[in-house]
Amino acid sequence: MPAPPEIISSSANPLIKTLRSLDRKKARVESGLFIAEGARLVEQGLQAGWQLDSLIVSASSAERGFVQALVNKAQANGARTVQVPDRLAGQIARKDNPQSVIGAFRQHHLSLDDLPDSKTGLWIGLYEVRDPGNLGTILRTADCAGISGVLLIEQCCDPYSIESVRASMGSVFDVTFANAGFDAFNAWRQASGLNMVAASVNGTERHTGIDMAQGTVILMGNEQAGLPDDVERQCDTLCLIPMRGGADSLNLAQATAIMTYEAWRQRDFS
Repeated sequence: MPAPPEIISSSANPLIKTLRSLDRKKARVESGLFIAEGARLVEQGLQAGWQLDSLIVSASSAERGFVQALVNKAQANGARTVQVPDRLAGQIARKDNPQSVIGAFRQHHLSLDDLPDSKTGLWIGLYEVRDPGNLGTILRTADCAGISGVLLIEQCCDPYSIESVRASMGSVFDVTFANAGFDAFNAWRQASGLNMVAASVNGTERHTGIDMAQGTVILMGNEQAGLPDDVERQCDTLCLIPMRGGADSLNLAQATAIMTYEAWRQRDFS
C-alpha cells in the first residue's frame, strides 16, 4: 500500500519555506518550481506529463477519497507528499481559504527551436505583456481555441506566477508557450511563412476583414504602451477592433480573445 503523507506542522521546515517563497519570481527562477492550486489542476498537470515535485494536502481534507487517490497518484509519479495544518496551506497559497490540495511542479522552458513546424498554424504573440492575470486568461483562451502556441516576446511577466497560473485555470499545462526576443521571433515566423497581424490603434481595416485563415501570428502589445512603431512596421497587417462607446481601449485579454475567435471562425472552428 502507498505510504501516508509525511506530516509537517512547522513553518520553519525547509520545504514549507521553499513553497512559501514561490510567490516571488526570484525564488521560482532559483528553484525551477511553481505552484498549482486545487486537485483538478494538479490532476491536469499529471495527465499532461508535467513533473510534480511535491504535493501538499491540508489536514482538514486529508481523509477525503479524492485527496487520498491523488496522494497515491502523486507518490506513483515520484512526488513527495506532505500533510500540513490548514494555516500552513494558507501561507503557501497566500490565501485565507486555500484549496485543499497544492502542487509544486517543475517548470518547462521552451525556445523557438523547440516549437513544431506549423506553416498553417495560428499563434498568439504577446509583446512585453506585464499583467499576469491577462497572461493567464490569454493562455486559457488559446487553449479553448486550439491555438498552436503562445510566444512571449521580450520582457513579459512570468507565466508561472501564482496569479497567472490561477487565471489560466489549468491551461498553463496544455498550451505550448516559449520566450524569445523580437528579432529572433520575427525571423522564426518569417522562416515559417507565417503572416503577422497586429491589433493596433493605427489599423485601418476591421479585424473581421483580414485573412487569418492562412498561417498567422496574432501580435498583441503591452497593456499601456501597445506596440512600438518599429515593431508595427514589421507586421504584414495592422487591424482595428471597432469600438463606439466612451472607452478608448479594450482590456488586453478581451482584445486577444476577439482576435483569436475571429481567426478561428475563419477556419470554420476546426
